[in-house]
Amino acid sequence: MTDDARQHPFRDSHQDVAATHRIPDTPQTRAPAYRLAFTDTDFLMREELRPVRLQLELLKPQMVLDERGIESTIVLFGGARIPAPDHKEAAKTPVLAELSKYYDEARRFARMMTERSLQSYGRENVIVTGGGPGVMEAGNRGADDAGGQSIGLNIVLPHEQAPNAYVTPDLSFNFHYFAIRKMHFLMRAKAICIFPGGFGTLDEMFESLTLIQTRRMRPVPFLLFGRGFWEKIINWQALAEAGTISPEDLDLFRYVDTAEEAVAIIDGWQEPCP
Repeated sequence: MTDDARQHPFRDSHQDVAATHRIPDTPQTRAPAYRLAFTDTDFLMREELRPVRLQLELLKPQMVLDERGIESTIVLFGGARIPAPDHKEAAKTPVLAELSKYYDEARRFARMMTERSLQSYGRENVIVTGGGPGVMEAGNRGADDAGGQSIGLNIVLPHEQAPNAYVTPDLSFNFHYFAIRKMHFLMRAKAICIFPGGFGTLDEMFESLTLIQTRRMRPVPFLLFGRGFWEKIINWQALAEAGTISPEDLDLFRYVDTAEEAVAIIDGWQEPCP
């Protein structure tokens, strides 16, 4: 008996689904109109049901994480193409091979934070990544090194992306909507760590920064791993000098190059006054 069945006298949905397997096979029962609405995949995927699918995609991971008692997360964003150091010879460019050192830093950082998470029985500071390869794999792998759990938020892409082998299976989610996936990255975030990456990483970084800049999200430690990489690809000072951002917006993030630097900043964090 389910919890719902104990709380009220009505038949639950599982019972009704089971009952449909015992009904006579007739033209009426085979017709799509006869299917229970919540078991009718064709119905649920109709254009008019998009708001329902958005709600379900928000609700499912929320419920699972609540049931697991996960209260806060440490977010790792970073490139899927950055190889582990022992595979850097397969990198497509010399720069990617050089960036492989950040795979190791992401792995070490995730291990260090997960060791702390275990002190709260895995409720606080749980590592969350996009669940894929590269830096994402490094983050989940570091949590696994520490013997802890970690979250993977995958998304369906034209070129299939499977979850990496280090994501905790019960915390491996799959998304259709980028927007809902981003919400789940940030809803429990206690720190945001950005490693070198491409369009996806840049998108996640700028959206997160914008939410903090506009005070739609409270400030958290916002760490850019690899000063040389980030200063080369983004001229932050030029944005401030042009007036398209305020000079104080440059204080929303900090550069780090090692896991130890990142942990020290998180430990010393004091939320700015509003």
